[in-house]
This record gives sequence, structure tokens and C-alpha cells, in this order.
Amino acid sequence: MDVRFLVEPEPWDGTDGARLRAAQRAELDARYGSDDHEPGDAPTAQSVSVFLVARDARGVAVGCGGLRLLEPGSAEIKRMYVEPAARGSGVATAILRALEHEARRLGVVTMLLETGTAQPEAMRFYEREGYHRTENFGPYRGEPLSVCYARELR
Repeated sequence: MDVRFLVEPEPWDGTDGARLRAAQRAELDARYGSDDHEPGDAPTAQSVSVFLVARDARGVAVGCGGLRLLEPGSAEIKRMYVEPAARGSGVATAILRALEHEARRLGVVTMLLETGTAQPEAMRFYEREGYHRTENFGPYRGEPLSVCYARELR
């Protein structure tokens, strides 16, 4: 784990997590030109088994990410987000590694995620971190704006 950031579980409905998720939604709405860019069920406190918030050295929440368990042995990364001012600092990698750690703890061997065609920096990030493009899964099948990735945890 990156020592510059503390990444810990927090309640889904906590103030910082809600603020970060709202900022993510606003950014994606602007990128896609609408608020209708996420196929499938939106994540909730009931469907996200693990929700992590990353804090910088001052204790300020700068990023988040969650895990939604799917079929046995697989999980989907949900609401992975880093505030623009903290991008490039290593916090995204710290969050991703913490999510993978939690996934292993829960018996997950396959990590899945969906991002979108208007998020090239997210695609580059996941590819750099060992995720590979895969066929769109679940609610993302047939969705032209969706790009899906997978990684086997070993």
C-alpha cells in the first residue's frame, strides 16, 4: 500500500464517500453529455460489499472505490474515482491494490470492471495495472459506450 495515502473501509453513506461519488457522477455526466451513461443497477450500500476511501497525509478524502460481489469467485469494481487534483499522485493505484487485497480476503479470484469510451485515461490506467480488455459482461453486453476489463488475482 502506498504510504502517502491511507485507504480504509468506510460506510457507503458516509459524507466523504457520498461527496466523492457525486463528483464522479458530475464528471461523467459532463463527459458523456447526459446522466444516462451507466447500464445496469446503480451500486448501493446493499450491493457494494466493500467501499474504501483514500485520504492524503492531511486526512483529506481524495479517492474511493468499491467492490460488488458477483457470482462466486468474481467481483466488479464500482465507483473508482480520484479527485482531479490528486490524479497522478499514486492514489488510484493505492485504492486499486487495496480493493484487490479485500477481494482476495473475500475469496475473489476474478476482478471485473466497466469503464467507458470517454474515459481513455481510465483505460490506460487499468491496462497499466494488469487488467485486460474482455467481452462486455452482464448489463454492459451490447452497450456501445462500455469497455470492460478483467484481471485474475494470483
